[in-house]
Amino acid sequence: MEISRRSCLTVMAAAGIACNRNPAENKTVELIPREELFSDPERAAPTISPDGKKIAWLAPSNGKRNIWVKTLGQDDDRVLTDDRKRGISVFFWQQDSQNILHLQDTGGDENFHLFQTDIDSKNTRNLTPFDGVRSQVIGLSPDHPDQILVALNRRNKELFDAYRIHLKTGNATLEVQNPGDVLDWTADNDLKIRGADAVANGLQETRIRTSDKAPWKTIRKWGFDESNGGTAGFTPDNQGIWLITSLDANAARLVEINLASGEEKILAEDPEYDISGILTHPTRKTLEAVAFVKAKTEWTFLDKSVEADYQYLRVKLGTGNLSISSRSHDDNNWILTYSQANLPAEYHLFDRAQKKLDFLYSSRPALKKYTLAEMEPIEFQSRDGLTIHGYLTMPAGITKNAPTVLLVHGGPWARDHYGYSSLVQLLANRGYAVLQVNYRGSTGYGKKFLNAGDREWSGKMHTDLLDAKKWAIEKGHSDPKRVGIMGGSYGGYATLVGLAYTPEEFACGVDIVGPSNIVTLLKSIPPYWAPMMAMFDKRVGSLSKDEEFLKSVSPLYKADRIVKPLLIGQGANDPRVKQAESDQIVKAMRDAGKPVEYIIFEDEGHGFNNPENSLRFYAATENFLSQYLGGRAEPPSAAHDWKPFLK
Repeated sequence: MEISRRSCLTVMAAAGIACNRNPAENKTVELIPREELFSDPERAAPTISPDGKKIAWLAPSNGKRNIWVKTLGQDDDRVLTDDRKRGISVFFWQQDSQNILHLQDTGGDENFHLFQTDIDSKNTRNLTPFDGVRSQVIGLSPDHPDQILVALNRRNKELFDAYRIHLKTGNATLEVQNPGDVLDWTADNDLKIRGADAVANGLQETRIRTSDKAPWKTIRKWGFDESNGGTAGFTPDNQGIWLITSLDANAARLVEINLASGEEKILAEDPEYDISGILTHPTRKTLEAVAFVKAKTEWTFLDKSVEADYQYLRVKLGTGNLSISSRSHDDNNWILTYSQANLPAEYHLFDRAQKKLDFLYSSRPALKKYTLAEMEPIEFQSRDGLTIHGYLTMPAGITKNAPTVLLVHGGPWARDHYGYSSLVQLLANRGYAVLQVNYRGSTGYGKKFLNAGDREWSGKMHTDLLDAKKWAIEKGHSDPKRVGIMGGSYGGYATLVGLAYTPEEFACGVDIVGPSNIVTLLKSIPPYWAPMMAMFDKRVGSLSKDEEFLKSVSPLYKADRIVKPLLIGQGANDPRVKQAESDQIVKAMRDAGKPVEYIIFEDEGHGFNNPENSLRFYAATENFLSQYLGGRAEPPSAAHDWKPFLK
């Protein structure tokens, strides 16, 4: 008796088994439970105290991420905080090694408050108790352990003034008032605000002053044709700055400018790849290394002793992602993070003097018993001759003709990287090839590549994705009839574009917090994005001059052309892509008689922070993809039931 393809999918998906057209592909790989991928890591983000005597990390307590601490060499692990709503994601040591600071918002609204917790008393206090105000940390200094500089949009929601918070008393005093165009403040090594990156008259500029009382002077100006750049820090003597800039080059490079003479020298550069970060000594503030993200992250070392230790660690740990994530003030103790695409983050303590490397823990040790998929860098030529880079993850045991998910990164001024991803591993484990594309307009590849994406939303940025799909099919990786598209933020928009503008290209789509109407998106951006409207005008289109063009690149106006299944996920408190963006395209589709599944989480913002919501949404996602692409899925469970959140 012959069983239909649809019946095969239904029966085998319920059993958690892949249903493959090619029997040779039907190899047994154990299904990874969603819980192991999307619940909070067992331990994450270890950070050593400045005095090198204690370690703090994130781990669950009462079902939420909280901060824990222990003394090195002792078994005195203890939880410090008691967050029971959203869980803590960002924390760091105060310079006195006695307190820990962390940032937290409410329900995903991104109005982060700064909290301080004493590691002995466990008392936590809010250092920025201002409703509707966002805190941005500017800097700390080992020479001023009881102070921190923070930017707050307390006076004007569009502008961030610089404040000095006295950490013993909690008093906040205004340090510098924003003149109306500053985006970022930079402190020198004595914790004085002496650098500012601004947007004025449609140009970006860097301003410096010789002391915290001196007048400001503009030392560099550049247009939005340049790669993203700005002040990276002050030289150890505070007499110069390090600037990331693509002026007179294709890719952003690191230059040092003497503030007295104006003399400029190039410290590190690459003709194709932008600088992605720098490494400095924790107290001396000397420049030690510069990073470029190519297929993987590569470091150019300026400090030979750091380079020697790094190479030693490479031999010990391998060729995956290795970063020095935390250092003691004496620079003898390093905490290292090591991972690969098929290895979640593992953490090690390195004693530099003794060349002693101690394993601390794995973030997700339960995954060691499962087969994870490897990620391979790829490149191909777009239809107009541009070299496009990306990554391909094939399911373990499948070498060709796989159902495929084109997973589109957000931003769009960002990029995909090599490394572990729970979402990529979920998709690969369910039998899908995962194709990630750094389409034109992605950052990191120089200004020519970045500018090639200007005003190409739904245009060449989209055809780059179609060219990636074509490449994967021609190489034999992907089944041409089973390719879906998925992404968050801009990636969600790209999903809507894929289904609305090229309705026959994809079998289905999953949109996470993606905008549907660029006009309403730009009219509802967070107030503190207002100084950057000149950048949106250039790269996307002008609200005042190009409204009809912006409508032409908005999937909302082509919602009636969507014929393939669509799943949408949205956070009700999203400050960047408001819920209205998803509401309106869902309404338009339903008015046109088009089916769409719509999930809203009332306690989320731009993406899903709470593990329980991630588990629900990705349970919905894998069951949706299984129905329309033919991969397998973990059976639905009461704990991960998304149906109460359907709208």
